[in-house]
Amino acid sequence: MGIFLETDRLVLRPFTVADVDHLLALDGDPDVMRFINGGRPVSREELRAKTLPRLLHDHPGLGTRGYWAAEEKATGLFLGWFEFRPLEEDSPAVVELGYRLNKAAWGHGYATEGSRALIDKGFTDLGVERVTANTMTVNTGSRRVMEKAGLSFVRTFTQDWPDALAGSEHGEVEYELTRTEWQRQQYAPVDRDGPPDTIGHPSTPHGHGRASQRPATA
Repeated sequence: MGIFLETDRLVLRPFTVADVDHLLALDGDPDVMRFINGGRPVSREELRAKTLPRLLHDHPGLGTRGYWAAEEKATGLFLGWFEFRPLEEDSPAVVELGYRLNKAAWGHGYATEGSRALIDKGFTDLGVERVTANTMTVNTGSRRVMEKAGLSFVRTFTQDWPDALAGSEHGEVEYELTRTEWQRQQYAPVDRDGPPDTIGHPSTPHGHGRASQRPATA
């Protein structure tokens, strides 16, 4: 399996077992993991047992994987990963968007660039009908990226997490983009300017599960 997707500045490729050291550095940064598990570093053993199997998994309904390693095109530098994962194993209709990027990549628009490219590919080539993303209500950076990627706020909700993080009392937020709205945006592009940060999600944790920050940095 070769390169999955390229943008002006990014290459998205499949993960391999050789990426463990990259993931160890990424998930070992307390700032990256702040909204995911409160900043706790993830061990090599946990990465091998829990994280890698998820990153290497092929989804038959989508016809491809759900997580992609992100590299800077000009240098080949590992930046982190993007998630574009179907919520149902045998159907591409609804996918969850997320990403987790290292601090060196923050503030350069990579999160928005990669997210938009995945969304476009999903609606154009993969049979996706709706893209969803979740993060903590207080994760304003992730919420801004979702908005710049074209998603709109749907609701605020609460979930029971085994590790309550600061800000969890404010709940989680869900954003979405439907195929119909995406098509409309092709003629009226959304504002993609502004400071990007990290998305996280509650459903894709490495010890937690919110966007990079508990699902959308993820």
